[in-house]
Amino acid sequence: MSQYKIVIDSCGELPEDLKADGHFCTVPLLLDVDGYQITDDETFNQRDFLQRVKACIHSPKSSCPSPERYMSAYEGEAEHVYVVTLSGKLSGSYNSAVLAADLYHEEHEDSKQIHVFNSKSASGGESLIAMKIVECEEKGLSFEEVIETVDKYIEEMSTFFVLENLETLRKNGRLSRVKALVASALKIKPVMGSTPEGSICQFDQARGMNKAIVKMVELVGEKGINIHEKIVAITYCNCPERAKLLEEAIRERLNPAKIVVMDTAGVSSMYANDGGVIVAV
Repeated sequence: MSQYKIVIDSCGELPEDLKADGHFCTVPLLLDVDGYQITDDETFNQRDFLQRVKACIHSPKSSCPSPERYMSAYEGEAEHVYVVTLSGKLSGSYNSAVLAADLYHEEHEDSKQIHVFNSKSASGGESLIAMKIVECEEKGLSFEEVIETVDKYIEEMSTFFVLENLETLRKNGRLSRVKALVASALKIKPVMGSTPEGSICQFDQARGMNKAIVKMVELVGEKGINIHEKIVAITYCNCPERAKLLEEAIRERLNPAKIVVMDTAGVSSMYANDGGVIVAV
């Protein structure tokens, strides 16, 4: 069986068992909150970050890892290197990883095979893709077979999220100040998700967080393919009780093979903001 390595950018959270798995390497993005720089790695402090975001004037920003940072992650004895990045529509992380693969092959004469997957998702969506790669490699599939299987998995995947706090959308111009004020006053919560290309769109909305979560579970049921055979990933930002309710609702209504629940790291915390929940399947 070949040695393999999975390089994932820091928008993809990893469950504790995978963090301890020697096959994984996380490449951090950088976060900027009104000029204060934060590295999205194991030092990330979610509470401090959310406080800074709440107080900031401008929208927080992220910057992707450099090709050099990716190249160093490709080093090592692994013959097969798989890279999982945040949607190419949301970040330059995918392009940086692809450029790094080209540069690596120019500078090295080894037989290492590198493939970069554009998750067309984020957060738990990246986590699910990484888990699928492990499953394929452990079955003994060839490098080409892993790519084919995972590409099909990405095509069938859907990602959804509900935001408690609309401030980041207002600050980055996705939502006007008036609309944000009206939505806040009426307790309107948008149900967002990914398009097939990996952009963000609004699917629905509801008055109140609980109703919005019910709508999101319905959307997962409508758009998810063969859910009873798949893992569902839930990521949450500073709202473990809400994540627990969501987990119970999905288990009861959709009965997936497994549910993985994780706290958001830095980039996902920036997108979800305080109280947000993300579901990928």
